[in-house]
Amino acid sequence: MVAQVIDGKAFAANVRGQVGAHVAKLKEEQGITPGLAVVLVGEDPASQVYVRSKGKMTVEVGMNSYEHKLDVDTAEDVLLALIDKLNNDPAVHGILVQLPLPKHLNEDLVINSIDPAKDVDGFHISNVGLLGTGQKSMVPCTPLGCLMMLRDHHGSLSGLNAVVVGRSNIVGKPMAQLLLGDSCTVTIAHSRTKDLPDVVRAADIVVAAVGRPEMVPGDWIKEGATVIDVGINRIDAPEKGEGKTRLVGDVHYESAAAVAGAITPVPGGVGPMTIACLLANTLTACCRANGLAEPEGLTA
Repeated sequence: MVAQVIDGKAFAANVRGQVGAHVAKLKEEQGITPGLAVVLVGEDPASQVYVRSKGKMTVEVGMNSYEHKLDVDTAEDVLLALIDKLNNDPAVHGILVQLPLPKHLNEDLVINSIDPAKDVDGFHISNVGLLGTGQKSMVPCTPLGCLMMLRDHHGSLSGLNAVVVGRSNIVGKPMAQLLLGDSCTVTIAHSRTKDLPDVVRAADIVVAAVGRPEMVPGDWIKEGATVIDVGINRIDAPEKGEGKTRLVGDVHYESAAAVAGAITPVPGGVGPMTIACLLANTLTACCRANGLAEPEGLTA
């Protein structure tokens, strides 16, 4: 068996196209333009690249992009004052504070200062609680992207056995909640799970989000299973030359692709979906704020 490759790059482009069409309709029919504010504290190179990409794609789908770049030594009260200002700005429908924050800032305090209705990352404790109890919430972008791809590939997920490898608040836990919401039987596994290979082998759906390069080999995968690889790990690549690196996922791609029914590649799988779902969340937040019907297929 050769696995079908789930092309996250193409899927994300389709999602952005849907968002763009809804934004154009909002502008024409309601005179409303969704706005996304991104706050970056410090000069982390990876974060800077990510924020630039978010800003570019926000504008491409017709939304307003507001970027706030603060010095690395910005005081906590200054950051909280900015968030309060954005919370009260009717032109801003989504707020994202880029993580990680400098060590002197309390991430939990900062995240929970964002208006939950504008929390397009879905990290606010209120959104976590709403998702966990099956209520309408803002859904974390990466798990939402995984869910969209799974729904597209399978149609109905009802009754399927799903194993999520990884228990982070950002991916593992919300991913499990979303799969439960679609009537999967869900196991959250992790590095300390006993008989982890056998647990994973029982799964129709494997979502690997543990942050360890190529931790899940092909002989852990049930024949025909769907594998969603959330991991993005940089490892040495001496075959490319001295000091060179390459990106790999949490799954050993070649061996897993030989037995799986479908698999996401790294790069080009889950990664592109994260920003696409951030835009979708901003659109959803805008519609909710204005009492308008939410766009179908762009949220959980």
